[in-house]
Amino acid sequence: MSLKITEIFYSIQGESAYVGQPTVFVRLTGCPMRCTYCDTAYAFHGGERMTLESILHQVESYGAQHVCVTGGEPLAQPACIELLSALCDRDFKVSLETGNAIDISKVDPRVYVVLDIKTPASGEEKNNRYDNIAKLKPSDALKFVICNEDDYQWAKNLVAQQALTKTAEVFFSPSAEELEPTQLADWIVEDRLSVRMQLQLHKVLWQNEAGR
Repeated sequence: MSLKITEIFYSIQGESAYVGQPTVFVRLTGCPMRCTYCDTAYAFHGGERMTLESILHQVESYGAQHVCVTGGEPLAQPACIELLSALCDRDFKVSLETGNAIDISKVDPRVYVVLDIKTPASGEEKNNRYDNIAKLKPSDALKFVICNEDDYQWAKNLVAQQALTKTAEVFFSPSAEELEPTQLADWIVEDRLSVRMQLQLHKVLWQNEAGR
């Protein structure tokens, strides 16, 4: 079994409940979506085909506890499911960043799933699989990247209509270079939302350096 890998690297987790944790990132190649704000378009094509064992060996070489499997869209490669379970079997704390266009039902329950719900301004709202929400664990996360006020209102209404804060932890993130973080914070405070605002810590630390 093998997967096409864009890169494997060691850095600081910039988002979600594991923010700030030293983490090994396994970035899989390929994505069926084209979000307007995508900052990893370099992972759409190319990559190197690696066996499962070679991936695990490289991940273990960093000596880290946390591993984040990301993309692109990692679940676009069916063998990602086996990779996630293999990482869990080796006692890593494993997170998965997925864009909500592919069924997550086969993801190992030991994995911390970050489900990215696509807002209208992303250009990919039509590809949301809302049935995935019911497959999340309370310990998982729902993420909304907010590009403008219309996105914010859309996300706020969806959170309320589906009582999403009772399903998993909900994160609102401002789209870099499209929405001022302070503006998003003001909206959240004004509306008394029970969501967690997050910035991308890796971009604060290293600006827009690719892969970090």
